[in-house]
Amino acid sequence: MKETLPNVDSPEWVNAIKFNDDGLVPAIAQDATTGDILMMAWMNPEALTLTAQEGVAIYWSRSRGKLWRKGESSGHQQRVAEIRFDCDADVILLKVEQQGGIACHTGRRSCFYRKLVDGEWVTVDPVIKDPDAIYGKPEGES
Repeated sequence: MKETLPNVDSPEWVNAIKFNDDGLVPAIAQDATTGDILMMAWMNPEALTLTAQEGVAIYWSRSRGKLWRKGESSGHQQRVAEIRFDCDADVILLKVEQQGGIACHTGRRSCFYRKLVDGEWVTVDPVIKDPDAIYGKPEGES
């Protein structure tokens, strides 16, 4: 298991959250104005604490095993307007102002761009900006 314990002292309010066995809690980012669901990511106590302190979304990257400041590569930062948690205290809801209008690494507004239609997944939201233009092409590609 990767280290997910906080590197900073968490405030008392963080203790109300029920983190899973890996020390993580799912966090849903919702557009504060439209109510659109933009993405889901994970937070550990440190990410949640820093998000509240800094007012920008900071998540725990399971693939990288470290904190991930949303927008650090893309510039598509999420300014946090409100933090809530659900009735079971095991899901975080971030109401955010999405900078640049793109939350998904595919270049779309939302990560939820596929819809089940007649038993098939159909892409219903367009790419706003080519991911290569956002992140650059992977090494070795021209």
